[in-house]
Amino acid sequence: MKFQPIVPMIWTKELHKTVDFYCDILGFACGKYSEDWGWAAVHKDDCEIMIAKPNEHTTFERPYFSGTFYIKTDDVDALWNQIKDKVKIAYEIEDFDWDMREFAIYDNNSYMIQFGQDLVKK
Repeated sequence: MKFQPIVPMIWTKELHKTVDFYCDILGFACGKYSEDWGWAAVHKDDCEIMIAKPNEHTTFERPYFSGTFYIKTDDVDALWNQIKDKVKIAYEIEDFDWDMREFAIYDNNSYMIQFGQDLVKK
């Protein structure tokens, strides 16, 4: 049995604005979008995120998640320079003891997204 990459589904009351954030700010492409379903899927390279309006069976007051979404990249500095002035920053780019260079932002729903790159020891 082989597991496939995890694909988070984030809930929002602002489907269109959330798709725009991921596509316009972070460079994702919208693969599927259905206003009728209240659902969309965005992707960039091997990373995919589903976005949905909560259905009538779900109690939903505001977006929440008890962790962060961590996306690895091969050029975290370029990404940082590209988006740092367009987003709300959780923490600025820095090198960490666990051999990662990373930063974190908040999306338009206040979900935290961390971006990291493995540091190569010389």
